[in-house]
Amino acid sequence: MKTPRVIHTLITVFTLAAFSAVGADKIIGGPKGGRLLENPTPRAEFFVEKDRTVTITFYDAALKAVAPGEQTVNVVAEVKSGKVELEFEKKGDVLVSKTPLPEGDGYNVVVQIKTRPDAKPQNFRVKYDTRACGECKRPEYACTCGH
Repeated sequence: MKTPRVIHTLITVFTLAAFSAVGADKIIGGPKGGRLLENPTPRAEFFVEKDRTVTITFYDAALKAVAPGEQTVNVVAEVKSGKVELEFEKKGDVLVSKTPLPEGDGYNVVVQIKTRPDAKPQNFRVKYDTRACGECKRPEYACTCGH
């Protein structure tokens, strides 16, 4: 009988499709515990320090830190009182904001990266929330669970 063979084949195909969809959604966290942005290599990690300053670290494909080259980064916090732009300076192999993020949680942060001064910017939105995720234990803004 061919019907059981067809059903078996369909079950196998759907199972493989489900596993590939699950693997495709896997979020990789930044090595420092921050949010690894989806920009091309070198990838950037958005990390908020204890003093609320922002550190941007660039990584190669193997997630080894590399010094920033021509990249420029702008960060804008969109708080209720208005937009707050952070300026960055190079400290060693990372870019660090000169001022901290505004107080509070639950606001959007826009990270804009340009690979070269004349390149088109890439924008990334991060919902800034410092509460620890119940599953991965990372701050919610850097959660790798995908919820």
